[in-house]
Amino acid sequence: MKAGEQARHPNGHLAGLSLAALGIVYGDIGTSPLYALRQCFFGEAPLDLQPETVLGVLSMVFWALIVVISIKYLGLVMRADNRGEGGILAMLALLDPRGKSSRRPLPALLLLGVFGAALLYGDGMITPAISVLSAVEGLGVAAPALHELVLPLTIAVLVALFALQHRGSGRIGRWFGPVMLLWFALLAVLGLRGILIEPGVLKAVDPEYAWRFFAAQPWVAYLVLGAVFLVVTGGEALYADMGHFGRRPIRLAWFGVVLPGLLLNYFGQGAMVLAHPEEAVHPFYSLVPSWGVYPMVGLATLVTVIASQAVIAGAFSLTRQAMQLGQSPPVEIVQTSSDEIGQIYVPLVNWGLLLATIALVLGFGSSNHLAAAYGIAISATMVITTLLIARVMQRRWRWSTLAVAAFLVVFLPLDLAFLSANLFKIVDGGWVPLVVGGVVVTLMLSWRYGRQRVHARTSDVAMPIDTFLQSLTYEPPSRVRGTAVFLTAPDSRVSNGLLHHLKLNQVLHERVLLLTVMTEDVPRVPAGERLSVTELGHGFYRVYVSYGFMQSPNLAVALKLLEDLGSVPGLEDETTTFYADRTYLLLTGDPGRWRLRLYRFMARNSLSVVDYYRLPPGRSVELGIQVEL
Repeated sequence: MKAGEQARHPNGHLAGLSLAALGIVYGDIGTSPLYALRQCFFGEAPLDLQPETVLGVLSMVFWALIVVISIKYLGLVMRADNRGEGGILAMLALLDPRGKSSRRPLPALLLLGVFGAALLYGDGMITPAISVLSAVEGLGVAAPALHELVLPLTIAVLVALFALQHRGSGRIGRWFGPVMLLWFALLAVLGLRGILIEPGVLKAVDPEYAWRFFAAQPWVAYLVLGAVFLVVTGGEALYADMGHFGRRPIRLAWFGVVLPGLLLNYFGQGAMVLAHPEEAVHPFYSLVPSWGVYPMVGLATLVTVIASQAVIAGAFSLTRQAMQLGQSPPVEIVQTSSDEIGQIYVPLVNWGLLLATIALVLGFGSSNHLAAAYGIAISATMVITTLLIARVMQRRWRWSTLAVAAFLVVFLPLDLAFLSANLFKIVDGGWVPLVVGGVVVTLMLSWRYGRQRVHARTSDVAMPIDTFLQSLTYEPPSRVRGTAVFLTAPDSRVSNGLLHHLKLNQVLHERVLLLTVMTEDVPRVPAGERLSVTELGHGFYRVYVSYGFMQSPNLAVALKLLEDLGSVPGLEDETTTFYADRTYLLLTGDPGRWRLRLYRFMARNSLSVVDYYRLPPGRSVELGIQVEL
């Protein structure tokens, strides 16, 4: 652990942080016992439940958790933090995708990273659907007559979950950890109950049983890999949520609570399948005594809500990161906590996920069928993460070519095996997350492309700052009291809005701030390092306001800080007016320029500059600029 992380998470708070990590980080992977082994044994192609087959599947499950989660993610991937933050977009920022250094990632690598981020939206749709549905299906186990209520109750739980998102997770977040601790404790106890019935199931720790399964039934074992992968689908969440707690608490929670609970439960389910195959159609609930099924359904539903909450919050954070990194148009973001900057609510994403989740529940009808669509997005993202971390090893960690090659030889074939096995799910529903990922990445890349084209066009006709200031010497305009703040691109040119303002009004304020918002390749920029001011003469000042990709800009607050520091003499809120360009794209020529048309549609329906930068509405002016392409 780094010194900074140690200072941030002293040993006295380690237990509390680890408990909190149980609730936020491990909800997704913690609900996998509800459906993973059921899909392995009783999925689209039910297995012949011979002892060799059951032990072979359990061996695959055991070593998947050890190799993929314990070694790859907790041991290696989580070392690739960007100032403490994790996630695929944080890794892209770590690799400097916007070319601020002379060494740029390969375009194909950047495209893969963006596609991997887009696939996580598909996961945000499927995880709440399959988790809540698999929990509520326990009612059908306890009382088959209640089976008709499964879908209505699932939809009711999902509607309530998404409807409460605007309140933020802070109020209920304190309960997540204890609930998940109880959940993993029950997983362990129920697993031990099953293992005591058939202790021989523990032999599956030996990887030889997995090899025997592959040797005896290679095609069947290969297809089962797609279901086995469901036990590790929460791996990306470990990395994405690293910034909330740090590596050490997450690792302690995994090895101390989560891994033992999961393994005991999976082995217990396998024991019940061996001992009573005819009664273990739902292996998880077969471990529960008949008197405890209803309470377990209630607890499982609560746990799946917690798991879904973490995935939904991850989609919100991903949206903000994409906006800050220039991959997404600005949309409304609501800060739900004054203390925790990471607690946000994105209405557009929230209601979009709700509609998609309900459609999935109604379309697939059961967790068994929905599992066919689950896994393919995460398996593809894991392959992309492996390729990106190899690049980090080479560029940032300065590993030798031999060491990077050894890493790829060990982990990439395993990831590709999981991905290729999941590809067989495409016909049965796996196309859903791929289509979602394809749509999102098309929107992201079209937005990026459109911004680049508009910026290139406006830069061609913009006037350099030095030339503009020199022109004021020859033909000084009238100056009026107060301050004008013009939002300006990060180059050395004045904004078109300033030129239009001067041309039309023939007047300037006595102080003019050319303000540029910069998104740095770090998660957060401290307030003390946020502002940079340079006096240009003629009452002009060049101001840079820097934010991290995990922060939302608030220029009203930034200008207040600038006023308090006294960096610009005479700056006052009451006499300050903000000016922002609003670009209107006029397309001419080839009607097939679909990317620009898509960009124009997104630009017209995106959040206004005033709202996105949180400018005071009563003192803000948007200047319409028409750009012809």
